Amino acid sequence: MELRTMRYFLAVAREENMTRAAELLHVTQPTLSKQLKSLEDELGKKLFTRHSFSIQLTEEGILLRKRAEDLVKMADKITAEFLTLGDVLGGDVYFGLAESYQIRHLAAAIRKFKNIYPDLHYHITSGDTEQVTEKLDKGIIDFAVLAQEPNTAKYHYLAFPDADLWGVVMPSNCPLAEKNTVCVNDLIGLPLFCSEQGWSHDISKWCGSKMAQLHLEGSFRLSYNGSLFVKEGLGYLLTFEHLIDTNPDSGLVFRPLTPNLKTNIYLIWKKYQIFTPIGERLLEMLKSEFSQ
Repeated sequence: MELRTMRYFLAVAREENMTRAAELLHVTQPTLSKQLKSLEDELGKKLFTRHSFSIQLTEEGILLRKRAEDLVKMADKITAEFLTLGDVLGGDVYFGLAESYQIRHLAAAIRKFKNIYPDLHYHITSGDTEQVTEKLDKGIIDFAVLAQEPNTAKYHYLAFPDADLWGVVMPSNCPLAEKNTVCVNDLIGLPLFCSEQGWSHDISKWCGSKMAQLHLEGSFRLSYNGSLFVKEGLGYLLTFEHLIDTNPDSGLVFRPLTPNLKTNIYLIWKKYQIFTPIGERLLEMLKSEFSQ
């Protein structure tokens, strides 16, 4: 199984059309068709369902697409790293970030770093702990930002200077918005939205024995998406402060939980990880900035 074949497969999966994919890859359609047929024969699975004017992935094709995307990203990252091993002034650094207002500390440090090393190129992907740690473990990214304590057996870490405050985002005209803070009894019987990670870790600890009385209406990886459901009157969003626009014109308000619930944020990287020169220098600045 060659990397080139994976790139061919991904192009067809993305375009859903053999002719367009062949044009983008600068190969003939028969050549492309032959490569994909060889890939199916090698794997012993049908990867595409072919229609008159389009191509759809089978279930096996969908699985391969995820694996192939990771393989290609990893190969591209390795190539870029070796090209910049001798370059101490520039290069690429990859981050996987959880949703948090504390990301502002990372952004400020990168801005300061780029003033010194303008040839730094940083790449950002977002996700929950499961998503970003998977990419970190595979070597697709260099650093991850988590909203939970890291596994110190696998990772080194830096704690962000501040913590995120939990609360409820709700319509500004609802009765609960008249309160300054929200306790667990206020939430009983309400349709609630929250991330799966936050619900099973932070909220469950905060609620204690009353957790069973709360109703999770739906879960969202991105708080912004949850806020759109709140605006439609479908429920109440449990999330960090500052992630959702709650200015007077938004129609939404944020009320902190009581007793206060805060989550620490961590920057992590794999133990024994070898960074490019620019990655090493950035890490040293982050250590310095976060310790102040």
